[in-house]
Amino acid sequence: MKRYLYNLPQEIKFLKNIFFFLLCSYAFMAQSQTIIKGKISENKTNEAIPFVNVTILGTSQGVQSDVNGNFTITVKEYGSGKVQFSSVGYRNEIKPFKKDVTQTISIRLTSTTQNLSEVVVKGKKEKYRNKDNPAVALIRKVIDHKDDNRKEGLEYYQYEKYEKLQLDLSNIDDAYKNKKIFKNFQFIFDNLDTAKLTGKVSLPLYLKETVSDVYFRKSPKEEKSYIKGEKKVGLEQFLDNNGMGAYLNRMYEDVNIYDNNISLLSQQFISPISPLSPTFYRFVILDTLQHDGVKCINLGFSPRNQADFAFVGTMYVAMDSSYAVRRIKMGVPKNINLNFVMGMEIEQEFQPTTDKFLMLAKDEIMIEFNLFKTENSRGVIGKRAVSFRNYKLNNPIDNEYFKPIQKNVLTENAYGRDEIFWNQARHQQLSKVETNIYQMADSIQKVPAFKRAMKIAGLFLFGYSEFGTFEIGPVNTFYSFNPVEGLRLRLGGRTMAKLNPRLYFETYMAYGFKDERWKGFGALTYNLGKNSIYEFPNNYLRVSYQDEVRIPGQELQFVQEDNFLLSFKRGVNDKMTYNKVLRVDYRKESRSGISYEIGLKNLSQEAAGSLTFEKVGKLDGIPITDKSVTSTELSFNLRFAPNEQFYQGKNYRIPIINKYPIFQARYTLGIANILNSGYNFHNITLRANKRFFISPIGFTDVTAEGGRIFGKVPYPLLMIHRANQSYSYQLESYNLMNFLEFVSDQYAGLFVDHYFNGFFFNKIPLVKKLKLREIITFKALYGSLSDKNNPNVNPDLYKFPTNEEGQVLTHSLSNGPYMEASIGIGNILKFFRVDLVKRLSYLDNPQVSEYGIRGRFKMDF
Repeated sequence: MKRYLYNLPQEIKFLKNIFFFLLCSYAFMAQSQTIIKGKISENKTNEAIPFVNVTILGTSQGVQSDVNGNFTITVKEYGSGKVQFSSVGYRNEIKPFKKDVTQTISIRLTSTTQNLSEVVVKGKKEKYRNKDNPAVALIRKVIDHKDDNRKEGLEYYQYEKYEKLQLDLSNIDDAYKNKKIFKNFQFIFDNLDTAKLTGKVSLPLYLKETVSDVYFRKSPKEEKSYIKGEKKVGLEQFLDNNGMGAYLNRMYEDVNIYDNNISLLSQQFISPISPLSPTFYRFVILDTLQHDGVKCINLGFSPRNQADFAFVGTMYVAMDSSYAVRRIKMGVPKNINLNFVMGMEIEQEFQPTTDKFLMLAKDEIMIEFNLFKTENSRGVIGKRAVSFRNYKLNNPIDNEYFKPIQKNVLTENAYGRDEIFWNQARHQQLSKVETNIYQMADSIQKVPAFKRAMKIAGLFLFGYSEFGTFEIGPVNTFYSFNPVEGLRLRLGGRTMAKLNPRLYFETYMAYGFKDERWKGFGALTYNLGKNSIYEFPNNYLRVSYQDEVRIPGQELQFVQEDNFLLSFKRGVNDKMTYNKVLRVDYRKESRSGISYEIGLKNLSQEAAGSLTFEKVGKLDGIPITDKSVTSTELSFNLRFAPNEQFYQGKNYRIPIINKYPIFQARYTLGIANILNSGYNFHNITLRANKRFFISPIGFTDVTAEGGRIFGKVPYPLLMIHRANQSYSYQLESYNLMNFLEFVSDQYAGLFVDHYFNGFFFNKIPLVKKLKLREIITFKALYGSLSDKNNPNVNPDLYKFPTNEEGQVLTHSLSNGPYMEASIGIGNILKFFRVDLVKRLSYLDNPQVSEYGIRGRFKMDF
């Protein structure tokens, strides 16, 4: 693979170096710099000390050590030539430093506070007790009073919120900057900055600004955010800019320390103010001090288990009857079971409003991402800063503000605001560095080499490559194989919005070398919406025709069925159909989460491979065999997904799962005597799925579905339950069920997946260093088949398929539910999951396995 990359054109080398987290990555300029880095630890215990102030004496320069005691500072003013290390509860230390070199200065500070040794990133070996511990008594006071101090305790509140989200590339040296591939991009190095989190020189490359009005009422509880303006670095021609913004919003959710659990990076962290916090945290009183004229206790906290999803930091607790948090600063331990995160810092400050109630005045979070989590490798630093103004508390708010279904309401023209609006809306003006991010992004997209590199990126990452106004792809379907077609080659593509923003054409042709048969697809779509048909929300009318080979009953989500990786299957799977499908569909989506689709479909299924459509009864002793089964169907699909967000790919969507449920209902009417259709029937299906967060033991994904068919139909039109004979683990299929193994005309299914996020592995020495995560699943399927649709009772129907020995392969669920369960290990090498699946019922069916091992690729934090 390395040799292959070495021989690629310069554009791919450029892409390999500049493309990180779907963004361009760049380099920083460092000329004869003075850089000081090191680690600060406690003198007696050698444990790391977080949040130590590191300052250059005689100047205003300074940084703080991270939660692991590490620091890096780039010296711009030399001052006295000495660096000072200071922290509450420790004696100050001063050390000289050298100019124009990179140097390491590691310091051990001596404690001046008796209890301080207990608040370290790794707990001391001495016995720590909650009983008779004044720090624990204090945090319990904070917990007892948190309903009085959290803003959600108010009857009403409203305010204006301004948010900046910035991504910087960091930790790149001169050697990287001077590579030939950056020859045409030297202007990007004119906008360098120093990252507050690491003290390293960084290059800002992405900026997103949002200004919104927030409204809250206590009863019935509702909070709505009206987005008045949103502006971000424009990369629409290369990426789903809105989807990327949604993904970043999910990563950087609002942190409410008074919640029991804090959502961050798609994970749930135990809050240090949760009722469970005395069980999962260690607390220590560090000092008493004055903060904004209020006497406070500086309370330190760190997790008992450094691998758990919990924080380490300090909080200022007001020493009055309120026990309110006035300030909090926290991060994550070095050994936390969290991928790609080198460091994190969250800082919040609360100040009284004119109503004397404490509200957020400062809310900042910085996270350093690094693929390999090593000091010398390049990474990305994400910074989110939020400011607030125009607080109004306990003033009744008109009910009109709470009528929208979605939590975040996008107002008209929010994406198209001009600079006059932004100059007034920003709570503080952009710095020169921030302003230049927009300019740099515009400039780099005009460079031909960058455009070529991004086209190559589109081919590898999204499966399509542009040729003028036409895209060729998806590439993962160009080559595949199956028992019916043998080797299969496919080539296709589609027009782009720049050819015609209203009319789109998509097509492909495929050929199987074993069946020597051509397949194909063609679709013409008329766009009725403002966006491209490949962007949310959809609003289009489509006419399509497809001639294709399919496995009956299999509808894979987010992937093409002729995907090369899915060509590898276990067991015999040569019972397929040649499907000829003529469709007319209208699809309408809305930001409220309500979407619907109306469709008219004519489907002709011709038996392929070893599959036959032979009736039970015979005519004059001769088997009655039909070549195909034809149906004409009118359908209506309704979907309700409040607050749903996803990243929109070129030919699929990646959902950004949140706590809100999703409901779907579908009705299909089968109409006989239209376009050779022979069947009248009604098909109703219902489906709901939701994620339940159960911190600290992870989360559970639950999907329930059911359906019923009214009418007499042959088995190809029954509910053929989703099976999986590939070696990949499929979330919403039955992984040890064979294709065509079970059919029903009424059914109910349940999928339950629980992710422990390392809750048990984190407590096993040595094993916890692997950062593995436990998964358990259970799947059940209840169903039945009425006599009118059972070929064993009704001779007018087609026989169920059989194998070469004459054994029946398709069954009803007459002997109870089909069930399977699995235990899995996830986060293997950060990307891989392996499950041991056990089939619990119908073990006597032909050609089935009781156990199976399945794998799945997944990258997550």
